[in-house]
Amino acid sequence: MMELILASTSRYRRSLLERLQLPFHCLPPEVDETPHDGEGPEQLALRLARAKANAIASRQPGALVIGSDQVACLDGVLLGKPGNRDRARAQLAASSGRTVAFYTGLAIRGIDAQVDASVVEPFSVHFRDLSASEIENYLDREQPYDCAGSFKCEGLGIALFSRMEGRDPTALEGLPLIATCELLRDAGLNVLSD
Repeated sequence: MMELILASTSRYRRSLLERLQLPFHCLPPEVDETPHDGEGPEQLALRLARAKANAIASRQPGALVIGSDQVACLDGVLLGKPGNRDRARAQLAASSGRTVAFYTGLAIRGIDAQVDASVVEPFSVHFRDLSASEIENYLDREQPYDCAGSFKCEGLGIALFSRMEGRDPTALEGLPLIATCELLRDAGLNVLSD
Protein backbone atom coordinates (compact mmCIF):
# COMPACT_ATOMS: atom_id res chain seq x y z
CA MET A 1 0.00 0.00 0.00
CA MET A 2 1.17 3.49 -0.82
CA GLU A 3 2.28 5.59 2.15
CA LEU A 4 -0.51 7.91 3.29
CA ILE A 5 0.33 11.27 4.87
CA LEU A 6 -2.00 13.84 6.39
CA ALA A 7 -0.52 17.31 5.80
CA SER A 8 -1.71 18.69 9.11
CA THR A 9 -0.90 19.17 12.76
CA SER A 10 -4.61 19.39 13.66
CA ARG A 11 -5.68 16.88 16.29
CA TYR A 12 -9.23 17.17 14.93
CA ARG A 13 -8.22 16.16 11.40
CA ARG A 14 -6.00 13.38 12.70
CA SER A 15 -8.88 12.00 14.76
CA LEU A 16 -11.22 12.17 11.77
CA LEU A 17 -8.82 10.36 9.43
CA GLU A 18 -8.32 7.65 12.07
CA ARG A 19 -12.00 6.72 11.55
CA LEU A 20 -11.08 5.29 8.14
CA GLN A 21 -8.76 2.76 9.81
CA LEU A 22 -5.92 3.32 7.36
CA PRO A 23 -2.28 3.57 8.40
CA PHE A 24 -1.04 7.15 8.02
CA HIS A 25 1.17 9.69 9.67
CA CYS A 26 1.07 13.48 9.94
CA LEU A 27 3.56 16.05 8.78
CA PRO A 28 3.31 19.83 9.24
CA PRO A 29 2.82 21.54 5.87
CA GLU A 30 4.05 24.99 7.02
CA VAL A 31 1.93 26.99 4.58
CA ASP A 32 1.17 30.72 4.80
CA GLU A 33 -2.60 30.89 5.35
CA THR A 34 -3.00 34.62 4.67
CA PRO A 35 -5.93 35.26 2.31
CA HIS A 36 -5.11 36.89 -1.03
CA ASP A 37 -6.79 40.17 -1.97
CA GLY A 38 -10.23 39.54 -3.43
CA GLU A 39 -10.11 35.82 -2.65
CA GLY A 40 -13.47 34.37 -1.65
CA PRO A 41 -13.83 31.84 1.17
CA GLU A 42 -14.34 28.88 -1.18
CA GLN A 43 -11.27 29.78 -3.25
CA LEU A 44 -9.21 30.31 -0.08
CA ALA A 45 -10.14 26.91 1.36
CA LEU A 46 -9.29 25.15 -1.92
CA ARG A 47 -6.01 27.02 -2.42
CA LEU A 48 -4.82 26.27 1.12
CA ALA A 49 -5.81 22.58 0.95
CA ARG A 50 -3.89 22.23 -2.32
CA ALA A 51 -0.90 24.17 -0.96
CA LYS A 52 -0.72 21.92 2.10
CA ALA A 53 -0.90 18.72 0.06
CA ASN A 54 1.67 20.02 -2.45
CA ALA A 55 4.08 21.17 0.28
CA ILE A 56 4.37 17.64 1.65
CA ALA A 57 4.06 15.82 -1.69
CA SER A 58 7.03 17.76 -3.07
CA ARG A 59 9.15 16.36 -0.20
CA GLN A 60 7.53 12.89 -0.26
CA PRO A 61 6.84 12.17 -3.98
CA GLY A 62 6.12 8.48 -3.39
CA ALA A 63 3.37 9.14 -0.86
CA LEU A 64 -0.29 9.98 -1.20
CA VAL A 65 -0.82 13.24 0.69
CA ILE A 66 -4.08 14.62 2.06
CA GLY A 67 -4.38 18.36 2.59
CA SER A 68 -7.40 20.13 4.04
CA ASP A 69 -8.36 23.59 5.15
CA GLN A 70 -11.58 25.10 6.41
CA VAL A 71 -12.91 28.63 6.11
CA ALA A 72 -15.93 29.90 8.04
CA CYS A 73 -17.86 32.90 6.77
CA LEU A 74 -20.67 35.04 8.19
CA ASP A 75 -22.20 37.46 5.67
CA GLY A 76 -19.01 37.51 3.63
CA VAL A 77 -16.74 38.08 6.64
CA LEU A 78 -14.22 35.35 7.46
CA LEU A 79 -14.44 33.89 10.97
CA GLY A 80 -11.09 32.59 12.07
CA LYS A 81 -10.18 30.66 15.17
CA PRO A 82 -11.01 33.01 18.02
CA GLY A 83 -7.97 32.23 20.15
CA ASN A 84 -9.55 33.56 23.34
CA ARG A 85 -12.82 33.90 25.21
CA ASP A 86 -13.58 37.51 24.24
CA ARG A 87 -13.32 36.81 20.50
CA ALA A 88 -15.25 33.53 20.88
CA ARG A 89 -18.03 35.38 22.72
CA ALA A 90 -18.14 38.01 19.94
CA GLN A 91 -18.27 35.35 17.20
CA LEU A 92 -21.09 33.45 18.88
CA ALA A 93 -23.06 36.64 19.56
CA ALA A 94 -22.67 37.68 15.91
CA SER A 95 -23.77 34.20 14.75
CA SER A 96 -26.86 34.10 16.99
CA GLY A 97 -30.00 33.65 14.88
CA ARG A 98 -27.95 33.61 11.67
CA THR A 99 -26.28 31.21 9.25
CA VAL A 100 -22.57 30.56 9.09
CA ALA A 101 -21.21 29.01 5.88
CA PHE A 102 -18.25 26.66 6.07
CA TYR A 103 -16.08 25.70 3.12
CA THR A 104 -13.75 22.77 3.64
CA GLY A 105 -11.12 22.33 0.97
CA LEU A 106 -9.71 18.86 0.38
CA ALA A 107 -6.77 17.92 -1.83
CA ILE A 108 -5.09 14.59 -2.51
CA ARG A 109 -1.67 14.70 -4.13
CA GLY A 110 0.68 11.92 -5.15
CA ILE A 111 3.50 12.94 -7.46
CA ASP A 112 4.78 9.46 -8.40
CA ALA A 113 1.21 8.13 -8.67
CA GLN A 114 0.20 11.16 -10.79
CA VAL A 115 -2.67 11.98 -8.46
CA ASP A 116 -3.83 15.58 -8.19
CA ALA A 117 -7.44 15.93 -7.12
CA SER A 118 -9.29 18.48 -5.04
CA VAL A 119 -12.77 19.54 -4.01
CA VAL A 120 -14.53 22.00 -1.73
CA GLU A 121 -17.26 20.66 0.55
CA PRO A 122 -19.77 23.32 1.63
CA PHE A 123 -21.72 23.08 4.87
CA SER A 124 -24.04 25.58 6.57
CA VAL A 125 -24.90 25.94 10.23
CA HIS A 126 -28.05 27.76 11.30
CA PHE A 127 -27.65 29.13 14.81
CA ARG A 128 -30.69 29.50 17.00
CA ASP A 129 -31.13 32.74 18.93
CA LEU A 130 -28.63 32.55 21.78
CA SER A 131 -28.85 34.42 25.06
CA ALA A 132 -25.76 35.96 26.63
CA SER A 133 -25.92 33.44 29.49
CA GLU A 134 -26.13 30.50 27.05
CA ILE A 135 -23.03 31.77 25.27
CA GLU A 136 -21.17 32.15 28.58
CA ASN A 137 -22.26 28.70 29.77
CA TYR A 138 -21.18 27.15 26.49
CA LEU A 139 -17.77 28.83 26.64
CA ASP A 140 -17.33 27.69 30.25
CA ARG A 141 -18.02 24.09 29.32
CA GLU A 142 -16.24 23.66 25.99
CA GLN A 143 -13.69 26.49 25.52
CA PRO A 144 -13.66 26.21 21.69
CA TYR A 145 -10.94 28.80 21.20
CA ASP A 146 -9.06 26.78 18.57
CA CYS A 147 -12.14 26.22 16.37
CA ALA A 148 -13.34 28.42 13.51
CA GLY A 149 -16.77 29.76 14.42
CA SER A 150 -16.12 29.20 18.15
CA PHE A 151 -17.88 25.85 18.55
CA LYS A 152 -17.33 22.10 18.45
CA CYS A 153 -20.21 20.48 16.60
CA GLU A 154 -19.02 17.04 17.69
CA GLY A 155 -19.52 18.13 21.29
CA LEU A 156 -21.84 20.48 23.13
CA GLY A 157 -21.76 22.94 20.24
CA ILE A 158 -24.62 21.01 18.66
CA ALA A 159 -26.91 22.68 21.24
CA LEU A 160 -26.22 26.06 19.58
CA PHE A 161 -27.91 25.16 16.30
CA SER A 162 -31.42 25.08 14.93
CA ARG A 163 -30.30 23.03 11.92
CA MET A 164 -27.38 22.10 9.70
CA GLU A 165 -27.18 21.70 5.93
CA GLY A 166 -24.71 19.71 3.88
CA ARG A 167 -23.96 16.23 2.65
CA ASP A 168 -21.17 15.43 5.09
CA PRO A 169 -21.15 16.54 8.74
CA THR A 170 -17.46 15.62 9.06
CA ALA A 171 -16.72 18.55 6.74
CA LEU A 172 -17.82 20.78 9.60
CA GLU A 173 -15.26 19.09 11.86
CA GLY A 174 -12.44 19.86 9.41
CA LEU A 175 -11.99 16.86 7.09
CA PRO A 176 -14.85 15.74 4.83
CA LEU A 177 -14.60 11.96 5.06
CA ILE A 178 -17.12 11.16 2.31
CA ALA A 179 -15.12 13.22 -0.19
CA THR A 180 -11.87 11.82 1.23
CA CYS A 181 -13.06 8.28 0.57
CA GLU A 182 -14.16 9.27 -2.94
CA LEU A 183 -10.84 10.90 -3.83
CA LEU A 184 -8.85 8.03 -2.30
CA ARG A 185 -10.90 5.52 -4.32
CA ASP A 186 -10.22 7.52 -7.49
CA ALA A 187 -6.52 7.39 -6.57
CA GLY A 188 -6.70 3.57 -6.27
CA LEU A 189 -7.07 3.29 -2.51
CA ASN A 190 -10.44 1.88 -1.45
CA VAL A 191 -10.76 2.06 2.35
CA LEU A 192 -13.03 -1.01 2.30
CA SER A 193 -10.71 -3.22 0.25
CA ASP A 194 -8.81 -6.13 1.78
